[in-house]
Amino acid sequence: MRELIIGQNDAGQRLDKFLSKAVPALPQSMMYKSIRLKKIKINRKRAEPDTKLSLGDTVQLFLRDEFFEKPSDDRGALLRITPKLDIVYEDENIMLLNKRPGVLVHEDTAGNENTLIMHILAYLAQKGEYDPQNEQSFAPALCNRIDRNTGGIVIAAKNAEALREMNLLIKTGGTHKYYVCAVHGVPTPRAGRLHGWLIKDSANNTVSISDKKRPGAKECITEYRVLRDKRSEALVEVKLLTGRTHQIRAQFSHAGHPLLGDGKYGVNRADRERGYKYQALYSYRLGFTVESGLLSYLNGREFSLPKKKIWFFGEFDK
Repeated sequence: MRELIIGQNDAGQRLDKFLSKAVPALPQSMMYKSIRLKKIKINRKRAEPDTKLSLGDTVQLFLRDEFFEKPSDDRGALLRITPKLDIVYEDENIMLLNKRPGVLVHEDTAGNENTLIMHILAYLAQKGEYDPQNEQSFAPALCNRIDRNTGGIVIAAKNAEALREMNLLIKTGGTHKYYVCAVHGVPTPRAGRLHGWLIKDSANNTVSISDKKRPGAKECITEYRVLRDKRSEALVEVKLLTGRTHQIRAQFSHAGHPLLGDGKYGVNRADRERGYKYQALYSYRLGFTVESGLLSYLNGREFSLPKKKIWFFGEFDK
């Protein structure tokens, strides 16, 4: 029999969600069967898969030892990494980081581990703020993600409560994300709103935009204003009112203004010859509205990147 004591970063989870992370070698089918047969209990009492765990609870597992074998020393691997991070803001709960174009946020199917999250984990491990051997079900995590070839501000949570609260803020509109992009042509009017319906093509990792609602389509709304223009191109600030896959790229392309450097929703051969290796899109401002809770100190705050960190911005200053 093993006992797992619920710590601060474990509390608030369903029992089954906790066990899937704390005992990863335990097959899900066996986990649910063991709960049903009372081989897994909370405080020595019968539990259900959806029972919420509280700080200090003890989970008893009457299971074979093989399910509890610890993986190799993850901390040792993290200590060997030299973290390369551009930190915009950091406190005891969250980090805001400037992810540069070309950087993966998470490991891909090819097993590439040179990712933003690995550098975050290494940074926190080397600061003494994270030790995987002392955590049962939590690791610092990214709350939002940006496409590999898009740059901008991403949010990382250092503890479970911050992760839950930030994810809820993102879901309920408590975060306000602004992008800047460079587009072909000059949108008219110079300030306005793009509204449409987005349809995903998962097989090809693309989306399309329809002006009319269709089955399975999701509404997408983007506000924009032209900051400056030159010749037949414009620098545009964008505010997302909905957050759909490839929303900005697809909507501007649908409106006749594909992003410079975007080969997926435009023709970028000439752009590449000019040095546009990536689509000209950057998440450069982030604001918060937080009424209560752990992160209430962020209410009304806004963070932004300087022009010099947005690789295509200077083209419109010339």
